Amino acid sequence: MADQRVKHLRANATRAEELLWHQLRRKRVGNVRFRRQHRLGPYIVDFLCVPARLVVEVDGPTHAQTEARDERRTRWLESQRFRVIRFGNDQVTGDLDGVVRAITAAVRGES
Repeated sequence: MADQRVKHLRANATRAEELLWHQLRRKRVGNVRFRRQHRLGPYIVDFLCVPARLVVEVDGPTHAQTEARDERRTRWLESQRFRVIRFGNDQVTGDLDGVVRAITAAVRGES
C-alpha cells in the first residue's frame, strides 16, 4: 500500500517542486531516472536518483526553522552513501536552468 504522506506531498507540491520535476522526469537530466517524493529509510526526499546516489532537496521559506532537523536528515542520508544537494524555492523559480546544470553536474560526478 502506498504511503499516505508520500501521496499527500506529491499532490501538494510547491511551484518550485513542480517546475523542477518537469525537468527531472523522463530521464531529461543526465539520462537517469529520478523519483519524486520517495521514502528513503525514515525520511521522504523530494527527488532521488538511485544510480547516482543523489538526493535533491528543494527548501521553502521554513527551512531556517528546521535547519537542525535537516542537518540530522542529511547526515543520515550521507551515512547511507547518498549525496544531498539543496536548492531554495527562489533558486528553482529564478534560475531553473542553473539548478538543472548543477544537478546534471552532480549526476555526472563533476561537483
